Amino acid sequence: MKKIVLSMTGVLAAVAFAPEASALPAFARQTGMACNACHAQHFPVLNGFGRSFKASGYTMMGAQGKVEGENLSLPDTLNGAVLLKYRYQKDNTTGVAGAGVTAPTTNSNGMWQMGDEFSLFFGGRIAEAENLRIGFLMENNVANVGGAGNLVAGLRVPIVYDAGPVKISAIPFTTDTLGVTYSFELSSGGLARANRWSEHRRETSAVQYNADQGGGSAILGGAGVGAAASGYGAGAASGHAFVVQHELFFVNYSLWSSSFAPGANGGAVGSTNYGQRYIRVAATPSFAGFDFVAGAGKESGTSYGNLAGAQVEANQTFVDVQAQGEIAGLETGFWFQNANAPVCGAAILAANCVHNTGLFTRKATTLGAEVGVIPHALSVGLAYRKADNGGARGTEGDNAINVSAVYELFQNVGLHADYAKYSGSAHTGVNALTNQYTLMLEAAW
Repeated sequence: MKKIVLSMTGVLAAVAFAPEASALPAFARQTGMACNACHAQHFPVLNGFGRSFKASGYTMMGAQGKVEGENLSLPDTLNGAVLLKYRYQKDNTTGVAGAGVTAPTTNSNGMWQMGDEFSLFFGGRIAEAENLRIGFLMENNVANVGGAGNLVAGLRVPIVYDAGPVKISAIPFTTDTLGVTYSFELSSGGLARANRWSEHRRETSAVQYNADQGGGSAILGGAGVGAAASGYGAGAASGHAFVVQHELFFVNYSLWSSSFAPGANGGAVGSTNYGQRYIRVAATPSFAGFDFVAGAGKESGTSYGNLAGAQVEANQTFVDVQAQGEIAGLETGFWFQNANAPVCGAAILAANCVHNTGLFTRKATTLGAEVGVIPHALSVGLAYRKADNGGARGTEGDNAINVSAVYELFQNVGLHADYAKYSGSAHTGVNALTNQYTLMLEAAW
């Protein structure tokens, strides 16, 4: 382990003046802009321009050629990108005997994760005419090891009507594991799993902590008790979002089901009515040199989930604040979240509760801050989580302190380091989890 730490330290020292911030190049190709035109500090943290680009349905174009005609406006190239995350993760618990020889390794032994995420993205403009725009973003799983998982991890197709200062959108969407917040979100605090400022999402986002539910078991690296329902990020979700967005606010009302690609392949994949609801309201003002995203959200209702093969219930309420600006000329971000997930109804099996399989209300509060100490190159962050995992009383305390650093070698290549220290009654006793670290190479091309 010392060799790994020393190697990472040496790389960081050798590139102390590496430029700019990493991102997904598909949209850079379409717009002709560098990745940091849309991203603050580092990918995937969005700045004001990035939020506007997303709210406009990914349709803005730059110098790239177009195929145009009557009622037609397409990029002359289908813009794509590959994203790879290569991680090493280790915690303090006792490892599996024979790991790497007769048994697979775990986080306890130290786990190399080649392709923690390994995805092929396509995105950009589908159509544009006067005040109507249609765009898309699609994520495809490149690694489908042992037949597990789905080739398409997520798809959303924003249909945006530009009514002057207000944009009105209808967004069909589906995802296998990213949850209903995948439909539309402008915060970079982890409300949507893919838009988080720290790689350790459970430790820095209260919403993501509840998304992994299961009485605290998810922090050991697994999906938690209700894996069929929630997976690693709040689970399967399909539906349509209706969004009203203004420079000062946005509202997202989504009708959805805990299903993936319902009715696909001529109905060979099970479908259902969209019986679940998601409402998200946020203010997005600028004040004293900081841009804010501050609001609340609620997931509720039940529907048949075609991956779980049963009725699935979502039940979570949250409030959040994000502030991004500069202090002493350094890019700075602050994040606050509080999320509560009550116990599911008696008619729902615990394993099919999206947010809470425990005995009591599951809840968390997270506070975080990140500073770009070398502009567009090195960011360091600190976060605190105070949580109740919903488990038996006396074993429910699940707190964490997380320290993170992101160093950008290039605009599309970065090194991440996260260290989490756990405390509370869920982390006592023999072989209790008390700390975990993650080292990661992230590259997109």
